[in-house]
Amino acid sequence: MITIDFSQKASAGLCEFLIESLKKMIVSQKLNPNEKLPSKRVLAEHLGVSIITVQNAYAQLIAEGYIYSIEKKGFFVTELKFPQKENSKSLNITAAPQENPAKEFLADFTSNSPAVEKFPFTLWSHTMRQILTSQDEKLLQRHSVKGVYELRQAISIHLNGFRNMNVCPEQIIIGAGTESLYSMIVQFLGRENIFAVENPGYHKVQEVFTLNGAKSIPINMDSCGINIGQLQESNANIVHVSPAHHFPTGIVMPVKRRQELLQWAYKKENRYIIEDDYDSEFRFNGKPLPTLQGTDSASKVIYMNTFSKTLSPSFRISYMVLPQSLISLFEKKLGFYSCQVSSFEQYTLAKFIQDGNYEKHINRMKNYYRSLRNEFITLLKKSKLSSIARINEENSGLHFLLTIKSNYSAQELKNRLLKSNINAALLSDYYYSKTSNEEKTFVINYSSLKKEQIPRVTEVFAYACGIQLVM
Repeated sequence: MITIDFSQKASAGLCEFLIESLKKMIVSQKLNPNEKLPSKRVLAEHLGVSIITVQNAYAQLIAEGYIYSIEKKGFFVTELKFPQKENSKSLNITAAPQENPAKEFLADFTSNSPAVEKFPFTLWSHTMRQILTSQDEKLLQRHSVKGVYELRQAISIHLNGFRNMNVCPEQIIIGAGTESLYSMIVQFLGRENIFAVENPGYHKVQEVFTLNGAKSIPINMDSCGINIGQLQESNANIVHVSPAHHFPTGIVMPVKRRQELLQWAYKKENRYIIEDDYDSEFRFNGKPLPTLQGTDSASKVIYMNTFSKTLSPSFRISYMVLPQSLISLFEKKLGFYSCQVSSFEQYTLAKFIQDGNYEKHINRMKNYYRSLRNEFITLLKKSKLSSIARINEENSGLHFLLTIKSNYSAQELKNRLLKSNINAALLSDYYYSKTSNEEKTFVINYSSLKKEQIPRVTEVFAYACGIQLVM
C-alpha cells in the first residue's frame, strides 16, 4: 500500500502534495510500470484524506501522462523511459550542442500547422513525377525574382475563380514565406515609411518591418476592425490589415470600414494597404467575402496570401499581388534578385493547381475543418465547461475565442493548462502593450487537433479551468 507522510507538505495543499509524492514514486520506480494503483476509496481511507482529493490527484496524473485508467479495471502506472547516465570514465567524447526538441503537447492551440494526415501525398508525388519527366532543363534554369511564370499564371486563374480578382501573372510575386515578402515590401517602398499594424495582432509582421529598418506602430482594433480615427491621427502611410478574418480576434471587417480604409489610402499618393488574406479559404458560412484588392479603384492595395494553411508551412511558398502602379518600381529596385523558392516545387504546385487538384484539396479540407470545428464546439458546449465558457468568432478561419469565467487569473489559467500539457495563448498575449483588461479569453487554433483527441482535450481543459472531473 502507498504510504505518504503529509506532515512534510509544508504550505502545499493535500492534493498538490499527493500529486508530487506519487510522481516521485513513479519516476524513482518505487511504483513499477503498469502496476495497479489502489482505488480512490481505498487510498483515501488509507491516507486519511477525502475521496475528492485522491480523485483530483489521479485526474491530474492522467492528464500529465504519469498514470492511465482502464474502464472497470482501475488505475495503472504508465511505463516511462528516463535517460540513463553514461559512465563518464568509459567515455572521452565531447558532444556537440544539440537543439532541444519541441515539446509534444496533448493539444497545442498555438500551432498553425494543418492536419498532416490530410495532405494529398499520393496526388502530390504523382504530380512531382510528371514534372520530373516533362520539364527537362526548365527545372535547372534561374528564374526572376517574381518566380516561375507557370505558377504565377495558375495563381492568377485561381484568384479570379475563387476570389473574383482580376489580376495578371505580371502582378504576382512568389516568395519563400510571407516574411520574405514583407521584407521585399520594405525594401522597394523604402525604409523611411511608417508601417501601421493591427493591435492586437500577429507580432511577427511588426518584427519583420522593424528588422528591415522601418518604423512600425500599433493601431487599436474596434468591433469593425482597425480604428480609422487612430490611423488618421498617426503618421503611418502603409497599413497592414487582415479584413477577411482578423487574427486573433476573428473580426470580419464590414464594407463600411473597408471603404473608410480605402478612402484613407486615396488621400495621399504614398499611402498603401497590405491586405493579408491568409486563411480566407476557410469561411464556413456563405461565400468568401470580396477582397479589398478587388474593390480598389486606385492601385493602393498589395494583396498577400500563402499556401501554408492549405497545404503545409514546410513548403514556404507565399505570394503577393502588386497593384499595376508598383510593378515598375518593384522591378527597378529588386529585379536583380532571384526567386528564393525551388523551381521544382513551383512547377509542381503550378500543375497541381492547373489539374484542379488544389481546388479539390481545399474543398476536402474545408469540409474536414468544418466537421472538426462542429464536433469540438459541440462537445465543449455539452461538457462541464459550458457553465463557465463562452465561444466567439467561430464561423471563419481555423481559430475561435474561448472566454472562461474563473476565480483564477488569466495567467494562472494559462499556467494550469500548460501543467496539464495544453498550450494555449491568451488574447492579451497578442497586444503590443500590456492591457488592464483581465478577461480570460483564449485563442483556440484547432487546425492541428485530431478528432480522436477532442474528448480527452475537453476533459483536461475543464479540469485545468477548475472544474472537478468525475473519474
